[in-house]
Amino acid sequence: MQARTKARKRALDILFASELRGDDPVEALERAIDAGEGPTNEYTTYLVRGVGEHRSRIDELLTTYSTSWSLERMPAVDRNVLRLGLFELLYVDDVPDPVAVSEAVGLVRDLSTDESPQFVNGVLGALQRDKASLIG
Repeated sequence: MQARTKARKRALDILFASELRGDDPVEALERAIDAGEGPTNEYTTYLVRGVGEHRSRIDELLTTYSTSWSLERMPAVDRNVLRLGLFELLYVDDVPDPVAVSEAVGLVRDLSTDESPQFVNGVLGALQRDKASLIG
């Protein structure tokens, strides 16, 4: 497994667990780092902090583009994978858009429902298509 793929999985673990506990993911990350239990890959830290920083815009766009499911009704794994994927689409220049979508689909294929890959691909694909109008 490639280093960035592992970093995405670890970032998802942090986002998912902090949501279940009702914690802020960036604060949970900082506590883990302070305790010497933080992620070893800097990309994990970058992803968690980035999603945390841009979460309101990310959730706004996901709400708009996910017409069949509200954020609250989505499986928590799907919701957090979509946040990661959209963060990479909009804010990470060195990750090609198709890679961001493919990696997100791969995560839900391994960790969520049978319908999740198609759902995540559809939402992120629509966002990718409209990316130029969303940045700015």
